[in-house]
Parts: sequence; structure tokens; C-alpha cells
Amino acid sequence: MPHPTTASPRTAASHSTPPSLEAVDLHQSFVTGVVRMHVLQGLTLAIQPGELTLISGPSGCGKSTLLSLLSGLQRPESGRVRALGQEIGTLGSRALERFRLHHTGFVFQGFNLFPALTALEQVQLPLGYLGIDDRASARRALAALEEVGMAHRAALRPAQLSGGEKQRVAIARALAKEPQLLFADEPTSALDAENGQRVIDILHRIARGHGTTVLCVSHDPRLVRHADRVLGMEDGAIRSDWRPATGTPAPAAQIPHPVEP
Repeated sequence: MPHPTTASPRTAASHSTPPSLEAVDLHQSFVTGVVRMHVLQGLTLAIQPGELTLISGPSGCGKSTLLSLLSGLQRPESGRVRALGQEIGTLGSRALERFRLHHTGFVFQGFNLFPALTALEQVQLPLGYLGIDDRASARRALAALEEVGMAHRAALRPAQLSGGEKQRVAIARALAKEPQLLFADEPTSALDAENGQRVIDILHRIARGHGTTVLCVSHDPRLVRHADRVLGMEDGAIRSDWRPATGTPAPAAQIPHPVEP
């Protein structure tokens, strides 16, 4: 993937390209007391690269659970998850950790920043785990902060930043790894309208400019018009699949279908 400072704009991925994320017949449940609650029941889905895909739906519909399964943070009770052509459900714990480190980035509602670290240090931190030396990681971290409009705040700690600025630092931290997959869980829900709009714009630019697969879970209606594809989720199932730019359902090649073994 191109470096953040040299990425050239791309159009959305061709529908003939292989999906970067696939879920096949996913089942997931949890137990509350003596009752087993079924969160996902036989869900099948394919996500294309180079697009911002939004999973929208009411609280408790299973969208965050789906994000966790597709990103490898959880393992499904049954069914299969493919990421970048790899069956991540068959990976051992260490191999899965390496896959997430090298190929994925995460943005969360709560920012997940370390209070004692500056913005630059926050972004540098995961680069050290990739084996990048301090000088190179500082350059890369600063470039990522520049891309999200935060280079001028690089020396500040979280207590000195607004909510919107914290989220942009969190996005820069994910972006600096140059991930092929970027997962965002309710990235705008804690932000006001102006900062929420900035975050949405940044996520969309990452998908288009870097060819990154950006999968965002949110009930924020502001994201809908910026998404390339919107999946409406309810009761653990995908109920709608459409593209806001055209106002029409996704083409047949995008409608979820089982993947052959």
C-alpha cells in the first residue's frame, strides 16, 4: 500500500476484484443467566477493497459482534471468516496476532489513547512492534498526523486535546501502519457535528486514497451519504444492501453469497 504522503487517489475497487473480507454462515451467541441469546444466525457477507462500507442498525442488532468476528478479535461459534484471502479462523493465537499487527488497523469510540504519551508517541507505538526503528517510525508517524490535520499538535498529550483531535490521533495511529483493513467501531458517536464530519471525511479519504478496505459500524446517520456501501442490519442479519451514490441496491456481484471451499 502506498505511504500516507505519497498515496494517489483511486476510484472504488472494481466489483470483479476478490473481496478483502468474507463471512460465510456465521453463527454467534452468548449466555445471559440460563438463556442463550443468538446474535448472528447464518450470516454471509462479502466486503470489497478500496471502499468505505458502513454497517448500520439499532443497538443490539449484532453489528459490533460482526465487526469483532471479521477483524479476528473474536472467533465465531461456527462459520468461516476470510480476510485478504486467509482463513483467519484456522490461525493459532500468535499467528492471528501477527495478522492483525501487519494487516489491520482499529479505531474505537473511546479513542484508546495512553495518557502519558504525546500524539506523536501514540502513533509511533505500534510501528515499534513492526520492527521499524525510532527515526523511521517518527517520520512515518508525523506523516500520518499530517494527513489527518494533527501534525501541529504532535507534542501534546490526550488531556490537552479535544475529543475530535483525540479521534484523529487514533486514526493516524491506525493509518501509520499502512493497513489493508481498517475497522472503525462507532468512531463519531462521542463527537459533535463538526468533528464527526471531519472523522467521516478522513475515513472516506483513506478508503479512496490508499485503497484500504474501511469497515465502519455506526448508527450515526451522517455516515450514510459518505459511505460507498451501506449494509442495514437488524436482529443479527443483513436486511438491506445499497449504495447511497446511486440510491439503488448493490449490484448482483455485491449481494452476499456463500463462498466455495
